[in-house]
Amino acid sequence: MKLYTILLLFITFSLPALAQKSLFNGKDLKGWHVDVPAMDKKPDTINPFIVRNGMLVSLGTPGGHLITDKIYKNYQLTVQYRFAGKPGNCGVLVHASTPRALYGMFPKSLEVQMQHLDAGDFWCIEEDITVPDMLARRGPKENWGVNGNKLRRIKNLTDNSEKPVGEWNTMVIQCLNNEVKVWVNGTLVNYGTNCTASSGQIALQAEGSEVEFKQLDIKPIRALSKS
Repeated sequence: MKLYTILLLFITFSLPALAQKSLFNGKDLKGWHVDVPAMDKKPDTINPFIVRNGMLVSLGTPGGHLITDKIYKNYQLTVQYRFAGKPGNCGVLVHASTPRALYGMFPKSLEVQMQHLDAGDFWCIEEDITVPDMLARRGPKENWGVNGNKLRRIKNLTDNSEKPVGEWNTMVIQCLNNEVKVWVNGTLVNYGTNCTASSGQIALQAEGSEVEFKQLDIKPIRALSKS
């Protein structure tokens, strides 16, 4: 009976670890595809997404997205990233679907902002989400929207969650059904419900700044973390 209990505990605590996998193999962009509008007319345009020293790097320009081939639902995504040279802008897009749905560039999705000092903001890109204190964090309700010049930004809950430029940040994003919850370096920075999408591809941006990624791990979840 004692051996059975030990085996049961081993299986119970091993399963989550076994379920986790990396979206980046450290060698190439297998499992991803690039959508960069500038490449349409000029195929030899530089690819802004490269692998360097075992890291996935977004060079920032030309603008576009690196998108997973697969669709994901009910997962936790752990991202380690840094702005290696100077502070800048980037984002992780969850529940991505229709390409170039906004401004001929951004896929339909919910963006989790990585821009320096704003990490954890939500940006609505043809999808929407609800958070507490919406008026304070999004602005006048009559101007809310998911496209064009509407109020698409929903500010995060905290300041000073990020580390100094050059140091690694850890962002954890949990997506469960129509809920999205985000932590930056262990601090809860955003939580939304009633998201208009519950599954989709995952995308990284090239949005003007060089960003290095050394961890992109995903695992299935059945519940959101409480803190």
